[in-house]
Amino acid sequence: MDIIQAIILGIVQGIFEWLPISSEGQSMLILLNALKMNVDEAISVAIFLHVGTSLAVIIKFKDEFRSILSGADRELTRIIVVSTACTGLTGLPLYFILKSTFSGGTAATVLIGVMLILTGIILGLNKQSGHKTIDSVTLPDMIVLGLVQGFAILPGISRSGVTMTTLLLRNVEQKTALVISFLISVPVVLGAVALDAGTILKFDPVHGLAMLVSSLLVGYIMMDFLLKFADRVDFSIFCISLGLLTLILTAGYYVI
Repeated sequence: MDIIQAIILGIVQGIFEWLPISSEGQSMLILLNALKMNVDEAISVAIFLHVGTSLAVIIKFKDEFRSILSGADRELTRIIVVSTACTGLTGLPLYFILKSTFSGGTAATVLIGVMLILTGIILGLNKQSGHKTIDSVTLPDMIVLGLVQGFAILPGISRSGVTMTTLLLRNVEQKTALVISFLISVPVVLGAVALDAGTILKFDPVHGLAMLVSSLLVGYIMMDFLLKFADRVDFSIFCISLGLLTLILTAGYYVI
């Protein structure tokens, strides 16, 4: 990896993290097929790329995080704590399975294609907003949200896509669902980075900084873009189309 490639990866992360298209899936496709990384290293890079976008969330929602840390907003704190704990129940086993099962880039690419299609199907299930605000989110809502978020460790499953869809299916209003989806991403990313710290600390510091800065800047800009224009794009069709294209290209590799 060179500095330009690192910046491009950061830009890809910043663009796709907030769109229900799986930023990890896009990054993994580049890392496995263009940069020819092994699966274990590619997963670590994909996880690290989320640090920049998490910093963008912290900056964007600094007032909310200040309220959480001061204990002023107990409902939001409860949502984050419960959902994060439940995310670990599904995310940790899947993380270790992913690291140990897929030894080749082709197998991981097939997984990405299938998961992108699954994300598209999930997104197409419900397009209506509910009525629940943050104060109305129940304990079962938090548990389901956290368990579902854990599946986003799989490359191709969009964390923002499945969490937003889950909240909408639980009758949470759209704006509230969007904010909650942003906020609950931060502790999960920090946990994933800590889990993979042994590999991440071996990254070239210049490349790491390039990925961090580019993903932070682009991610911050994209949050504003999403809030203004996301309701005009059908991401379910986009995900399914991209997943099918991924599988077709992978199958073509064997034919050739």
